[in-house]
Amino acid sequence: MPERLDERSLSRLKWRCRRGLLENDLFIERFFRRHEETITTRQAAGLNTLMDLSDNDLLDLLLVRREPQGETDTPEVREVLALMRRKPLPTPTTN
Repeated sequence: MPERLDERSLSRLKWRCRRGLLENDLFIERFFRRHEETITTRQAAGLNTLMDLSDNDLLDLLLVRREPQGETDTPEVREVLALMRRKPLPTPTTN
C-alpha cells in the first residue's frame, strides 16, 4: 500500500505549491480539494518536481500544450499531471 503523506508534510507541500499565475493555482487548488486526504509520498515527489518548473512551463503541462521531458519525465510526475488535468466534476443544477 502506498505511503500517505503525513499532515506536516502535506502542509509544507501546500505552501511549496503556491504559484504566481492564478491559472496554475486553480489547477493546484482543485487537486488538493480532490486528493488532499490520499496524497502519497510518491505523488508528493512528482508535485515537488513540477513546482521546480517556471509558471509558464507548468501551465503548458497542465493545459496539455506539451508533455514532460528530460528530468521532469518521471512516472511520479505523469501520475500527478493526470490527476491535475482531470476536468472538474459538473455541478448539479436545480430547476
